[in-house]
Amino acid sequence: MIDTLSPGPTPDLASLAPQDAAPERDAPAAPATTELTCSRGFARWLELHDTSLAFSSYQTGQLFLIGRTPEGGVSFHQRDFVRAMGLWYEPNRLFLASMLQVWRLENILASHERANGHFDRLFVPRMARITGDIDAHELAVDGSGRVVFVNTKFSCLATFSLVHSFQPLWKPKFISKLAAEDRCHLNGLCMDGGQPRFVTAVSRTDVVDGWRDHRTGGGVVIAVADDAIVAEGLSMPHSPRLYDGQLYVLDSGRGALVRIDPATGAREDIAFCPGFMRGLALHNGHAVVTLSLPRYLNFKGLPLDEEIACRGGAPWCGVQIINLATGDVVEWIRLDGAIRELFDVVVMPGMACPMAAPLQGGDLASLISYEAPPRPLDQPGWA
Repeated sequence: MIDTLSPGPTPDLASLAPQDAAPERDAPAAPATTELTCSRGFARWLELHDTSLAFSSYQTGQLFLIGRTPEGGVSFHQRDFVRAMGLWYEPNRLFLASMLQVWRLENILASHERANGHFDRLFVPRMARITGDIDAHELAVDGSGRVVFVNTKFSCLATFSLVHSFQPLWKPKFISKLAAEDRCHLNGLCMDGGQPRFVTAVSRTDVVDGWRDHRTGGGVVIAVADDAIVAEGLSMPHSPRLYDGQLYVLDSGRGALVRIDPATGAREDIAFCPGFMRGLALHNGHAVVTLSLPRYLNFKGLPLDEEIACRGGAPWCGVQIINLATGDVVEWIRLDGAIRELFDVVVMPGMACPMAAPLQGGDLASLISYEAPPRPLDQPGWA
């Protein structure tokens, strides 16, 4: 039982007001604050689907872990990571891409242990692989246990190197050379059977920062195995994911969650979301999507701006959960204030209430655990 670890300060959160739920701890007032609200049934949805969520904000540099309390409320737990980006979850392990590193966090609690009384997962930073500022976006772990990430600055898929910043693994055939120029804004990665299957790019440009002139209809989904263009004409696509044999993609510049037949390229809109979408997770017939506000007054030059206006709405920053069968938004989290942009989201099945240790300070210094030895230490010999 771990009872002394602080849940962590939440300096950017002025209030936490999920309907029918209370905050884990009152957050101190701060000059730049964010109010979080969530739908009345959000905690119940997490319980019914036996899952928790994690999402990242690169704008404010934070990782959020979302679960449910024993009293039936919603637990929001936050830790700071500079430019928190792509996430990948596998049982008891969480990977996070940040500005200069890719972090690996491990849960140290056994199934019967609880931190601070009710947290059933405690993720502790155990390793950081330093890549430098390569603008790593989405990431995944392949069938061999190798971390593969989208190296957006160099327009390629890459993995770690023991000596260098990264080792390139694949690039689109229209990219003529590796260069730190973000030529096509490669951003999303879809895995299938332990291998990279699809990627998304904002354009097929091969010049420095060329994608910015093709945001409206230049987006493509590319098959990694043969460089085939699976879908085109998209507006700033992100987060390709396979689910039940279908490919789901965020057509972010239009605000549309799209389903694509990977064999024919035929596609249909599933739902409209009133924000710029960047993260997508699929679980039990639902899509979990992150939305961001525009960086300026509107989504300049994107169909999304006009579509929101036509519907009489306003842009969102938050998380929406969509029923894939109906396209309805069934639950949501909304953020108003300092936090304006989110990136990735993952579902973490089989846990109720996760938290994470800080990256530095007294809590981390005193949080020491050890693995059982491979053999009894009171016997002579060496392991």
